[in-house]
Amino acid sequence: MCPDSRNPDSSERPHTPAPSSPAEGSDGCDLCDLPLPSVPITDPDVDGTYCCRGCLEVARTLERRDDGPDEAAVRSRLDGADAAGGRDLDDLDGEDAFLAVDGMHCSTCEAFLESVAEREAGVLGATASYATDTIRIVYDPDRLAADDLPEIVSGYGYTAADRSGADGDAGSDDGLARLLLGGFFGMMVMVWYVLFLYPTYFDLEPVVAFGGYELAFLSANIWAFTSFILFYTGYPILRGAYVSLRAGRPNMDLLVATAALGSYGYSAVAIVLGESHLYFDVTVAVVLVVTAGTHYERAVKRRATGLLSELTERQVDEARLESGETVPLEAVEPGDRLLVRPGERVPLDGEVLEGSAAVDESLVTGESLPVRKTPGDELRGGTVVTDAPIVLGVGDEAESTLDRLVSLLWSIQSARPGVQRLADKLATVFVPLVVALAVSTAAVLLATGSSPSTALLIGLTVVIVSCPCALGLATPLAIAAGVQAAAKRGIVVAAETIFEDAPDVDVVVLDKTGTLTTGKMAVEGVHVVDGTDSDELLRRAGAVESLSEHPIAAAVVEAAPVAAADGIGDPATGTDGSAVDSFERADRGVSGVVDGDRVVVGHPDFCRERGLSVPDSLESPIEDARAAGRVPVGVGWDGRTRGVVAVGDSEREELDAALESLSSGREIVVLTGDEGPAAERFRAVDGVDEVFAGVPPEAKAETVDRLRRRGTVAMVGDGSNDAPALAAADVGIAMGGGTQLATDAADAVIVGDDLEAVGETLEITASTHRRIRQNLGWAFCYNAVAIPLAVAGLLNPLFAAVAMAASSLLVVLNSSRSLR
Repeated sequence: MCPDSRNPDSSERPHTPAPSSPAEGSDGCDLCDLPLPSVPITDPDVDGTYCCRGCLEVARTLERRDDGPDEAAVRSRLDGADAAGGRDLDDLDGEDAFLAVDGMHCSTCEAFLESVAEREAGVLGATASYATDTIRIVYDPDRLAADDLPEIVSGYGYTAADRSGADGDAGSDDGLARLLLGGFFGMMVMVWYVLFLYPTYFDLEPVVAFGGYELAFLSANIWAFTSFILFYTGYPILRGAYVSLRAGRPNMDLLVATAALGSYGYSAVAIVLGESHLYFDVTVAVVLVVTAGTHYERAVKRRATGLLSELTERQVDEARLESGETVPLEAVEPGDRLLVRPGERVPLDGEVLEGSAAVDESLVTGESLPVRKTPGDELRGGTVVTDAPIVLGVGDEAESTLDRLVSLLWSIQSARPGVQRLADKLATVFVPLVVALAVSTAAVLLATGSSPSTALLIGLTVVIVSCPCALGLATPLAIAAGVQAAAKRGIVVAAETIFEDAPDVDVVVLDKTGTLTTGKMAVEGVHVVDGTDSDELLRRAGAVESLSEHPIAAAVVEAAPVAAADGIGDPATGTDGSAVDSFERADRGVSGVVDGDRVVVGHPDFCRERGLSVPDSLESPIEDARAAGRVPVGVGWDGRTRGVVAVGDSEREELDAALESLSSGREIVVLTGDEGPAAERFRAVDGVDEVFAGVPPEAKAETVDRLRRRGTVAMVGDGSNDAPALAAADVGIAMGGGTQLATDAADAVIVGDDLEAVGETLEITASTHRRIRQNLGWAFCYNAVAIPLAVAGLLNPLFAAVAMAASSLLVVLNSSRSLR
């Protein structure tokens, strides 16, 4: 059955620019860079030329309302400038590679990995994002092989792999092993402290008495066990500190490492000098507490991620030649003839050579209604042929629109800067201040006649008392609490940077199909002429439509009095078991004999072509359905159209409540590839401030990027066509019923596919952000009191460690409180 025949006005669909016919003298659309049609879309009041009406309207609206940075600035998020030289990687003459990197956890990691990659001969430029664990490398294929690239950026605790096949949980077992082994050796260290060293610090009789030789042996054991804990369990912390020094950006790892290494170094020197006051316990406590907090955060995130079901992989890796032979996609050449059967995904962009079929383009365009394709029409790779086989001629580029979207997504993700954690922002000032204060204190004491051991000890105390444990736990524990609270509501946090950005969201951009609507064709109303029973009309229509594969036919079948599950096995039998004789399929509808009558189902004009009159009483329901963005399907027999079934993509039941919760203090924008009534109906919805209709997939990301002039932007979507926009937004939220590409691009995924959970996501993230600030506030308030006492020599490392533990406990207790 033909979707054009059932669409109230096929001309209202978004313009699809021809991929191979750019306007002469122009590089492409001024919004999305897609090739221009032979006659570019322009308007006197809008600068530039555009590939479609949707792009022009976006440009007109945003230029009229926004006074922001120049074009180069607003495109920087998509293009991704090179960290070292400010170069645009898209301008470099080389091949692109996108790698997933395990081990990145702060903005210093980004700068470090970029510098490591660019020092390799043959690498032209690189840009990394810890928010998405992605690095983009532009390289010279004549000097470097693609397989060598992961090895270049691997090392120092980072592990790189091809982006398409990377395992998001890589390294989790190694982290657990570090913690368990560190805990085991830590207990052995603390046993000796409790039995012998702690009592001697307070001039008490030790639980176990040792002679000089035994004491030396004991000290050596403690030293060895602590060394294992520091350099094995604490390796990620030391690595982070090293990276921060290399990048010139002090972070919280540097403060923790300074305290751990300082107490370790002092104790090692003390053993050599024959001293009995050792502070290896401080090293053990700092490393294990911070490691445990970080591991707990990651474990909670992994459990939450486990809520996601396995989603269907949308990219095609094989194609079927017209002869029926299946070949790898890379073996297909431009001009090859491919056979695409009903239910199969179009492997590459091209042109229909033979056949006529309804094509579901929602995956790559977001348009809810299938589009009828006939010989000569362009086909996009990644779309789905629904009801009849076609022969496709592969285009000149032998590429897929879906693959271009994947590449665009990865490009945006690698250029997307990770939000620097609040703790790391504070550390850029706090760490140098603490280190400078400790060194200055020691220097002053030495200058005033104090012994080197006393000066060193007080300087060390200043570092230890600076509360690295509390500061190290402040963010991980609060984030873990936020992830848990979200998981209980069916929200999976995929990127913890959402806790930094989401509280400041000013603009919420909502995709239409699958987000504001259910994304599924359904019967929205049935209108019958007098004397016709609506159930009888649906029963007969369902019997005939059960033999069609069209999505609209499936909606009619589902609404029929008897469920489709009772039907289809026999191709000549309807859903209710009624025999369907002489079934016929045409471009504008279908027909078949049911109960002795030829039942015609399709466009009202198709009914007229088959000799059925359309009563005046049905004209109004037909126009109303079209005005509401729905498809009127005529059903008739015995020379007369008996009724009209309105089929459409219905709004979600929770739409009004969701918009009410989102619109409080925020601007709501609807972004869709649809045009006409299907999009216009949302302009009248309460809470919606703006609707951008007819926007091609490649332009969605640029539209979101331009909206960032107005403030922090959250994007909510579900389809692969939304993935680049989800990645380009400050906060990307994917509906759980969406595609894998969309969930990969998002910062959070709503597993239950409940639109109201979008508002709850923003609420939970805001509460988590406040909890992080509370934890950090307590830690710094404690430091404001404890550090002066340490400088004055009123605290020794042991009491500093006890105070540090007490402050850490308060952070743990605060993080354990309910967020909601």
